[in-house]
Amino acid sequence: MKHPVDSHVGKRIRHRRWMVGVTQQQLADKVGIKFQQIQKYETGMNRVSASRLWDIAEVLAVPVSFFFEGLDDDREAPQTMDGDMLADKEALELVRSYYAIPEAQRRRLFDLARVLSDAA
Repeated sequence: MKHPVDSHVGKRIRHRRWMVGVTQQQLADKVGIKFQQIQKYETGMNRVSASRLWDIAEVLAVPVSFFFEGLDDDREAPQTMDGDMLADKEALELVRSYYAIPEAQRRRLFDLARVLSDAA
């Protein structure tokens, strides 16, 4: 049976990997394991050891704490965002594209989006 924290950490690995454009195979090669193991981590079927999580965090350029963000303070089930927006591939692609835009233009796009959402 999957532990909710393992599922949460796996989901955060998958989302970050996707956001930076790294395949399971590339991540596996960089941390010295088989891509099937990455699949098992991402589904929460296998628990990620501390040292492996450290390596994954280094490859994905995030602090280890990133993988635990969004967990309840009582350390039970992970919190979910409205409809788990990060599970929506279109939303992830939008965020990924947004961060590919140069910062000055990105800020203007953000301001436009805010005006449009306020008008809706």
